[in-house]
Amino acid sequence: MSDDIELPLAERAELLRVETEQLKEALERRPVIDIARGVLMAAWSCTLEEAWEILVTVSQNTNTKVHAIAEAVIATTQQQPMPEHLQTQLTAAVAARRPRGDGRE
Repeated sequence: MSDDIELPLAERAELLRVETEQLKEALERRPVIDIARGVLMAAWSCTLEEAWEILVTVSQNTNTKVHAIAEAVIATTQQQPMPEHLQTQLTAAVAARRPRGDGRE
């Protein structure tokens, strides 16, 4: 926002309002993502970072927000099925991070 100094006051105020709203939204969604990371860690014996990478990979491959994927992961703990396209990508993302067992990683 270094170039924002030259903007009129009303525009700067609007930019700050939008940024504040985005930060609030991110803070509200963070716990859901963290819970989903924990579920993935428990289910797939992966690290916290690997769980994040799995969520991001599924997000990129399905054009779905990480938060929505996190909600779907959490829902599976309540016996709710994950949408098939997400399940397919989740399985592929987990498999891509697992050692192959042939000496290559």
